[in-house]
Amino acid sequence: MEKSSKFPLNAKRIYILIIGIVIMIIGLFIMTLDKEPFGFGALGITIGPIIVLIGVFIPIYSLFHFRK
Repeated sequence: MEKSSKFPLNAKRIYILIIGIVIMIIGLFIMTLDKEPFGFGALGITIGPIIVLIGVFIPIYSLFHFRK
């Protein structure tokens, strides 16, 4: 008796996960562009972390929303 186990991630979910990872990397790169000491400028404190958080929530949303 074999159980048929499907891979839980289809192509759409994998594509959205990759997009989320790329957005997180872009956010981290934006934080490095800040020229203020210790990253205390607008890029290092507000814009970069917001983009990283968006990149974290996109895969979470894709994993929990697109259920069958």
